[in-house]
Amino acid sequence: MGDTGLLVSRLCFGTLTMSPLQVNLAPEEGAELLAEAYRCGVNFWDTAELYNNYPYLRLAARKIGDELIIATKAFVYSREGAAHSLEEARRELDMDVVSIFLLHEQESVLTLQGHKPALDFLVEAKYRGLVRAVGISCHTVAAVRAAIDFGCIDVIHPVVNIDGIGIKDGSLEDMLHELGRARHRGVGVYAMKVLGGGHLAARAEECVQFVKGLSCVHSFAIGLSSLEELQANLCYLDGDAVPAAVAARLAQKKRRLLVEDCCDRCGSCVEKCPQEALSLPQAGEGKVEVDAGCCVFCGYCGSFCPQFCLKII
Repeated sequence: MGDTGLLVSRLCFGTLTMSPLQVNLAPEEGAELLAEAYRCGVNFWDTAELYNNYPYLRLAARKIGDELIIATKAFVYSREGAAHSLEEARRELDMDVVSIFLLHEQESVLTLQGHKPALDFLVEAKYRGLVRAVGISCHTVAAVRAAIDFGCIDVIHPVVNIDGIGIKDGSLEDMLHELGRARHRGVGVYAMKVLGGGHLAARAEECVQFVKGLSCVHSFAIGLSSLEELQANLCYLDGDAVPAAVAARLAQKKRRLLVEDCCDRCGSCVEKCPQEALSLPQAGEGKVEVDAGCCVFCGYCGSFCPQFCLKII
């Protein structure tokens, strides 16, 4: 992973999908899936404070009893906030040292400048031995460019997929150009939204082979919530055929963003949706409306809903 000294599997287990924001697996069930992934060679897991799934990873780590690479993220901008989030991660994951700690959802040089006190704290924490690498997650080319110029970023977690779905500014070519610069500088890169938040699931093998072939990407996170998804993605990675029984079960799975009747149209989710896929009903009555063509099933909207009426099913 760049100059970090971390040796990571090409496939990173994205844990948002199994978390309470999405499928909401029981912690023991999620832990067993993580442990099975490790037995298959996946030693790199991605989580975040927002996902509320640290117990899953803690249980899995205890099952495994071996060194893991865990990346977590928090949307913090002050030293105090960063300190609180880092200590929560260390406590809830039951780990003295967090492998990778990222500032969540950085979008521009202005965002990074506004969050610099938190970044400075994390850099200090790295030199104190509490974190091995620090960085950012982002949906924009501008944030990648800013992170390179900041000079203290070890890892970048950007949107990368074959169609560029979810990149909020510029093109896929722009993103790959900046990531090439990042890798040249020794920055570790692991991609997110490889399947476009589910929109590219029908082309999953093509998508995995595409990102696997990128010299500027060390690893890539794919959200997993079932043994079949794990098995299929390992097959895609190795260029093997997915067993017919596994493929059949996956083919039956359909996903959509459900807005439950308890929605009171407060608009919190509309303001926070990074893809602008949600809108208030024009008639002023009814539930928040979903633009299925824009929604990438990231699940962030659910964490901002006071009624928690948004579900990905």
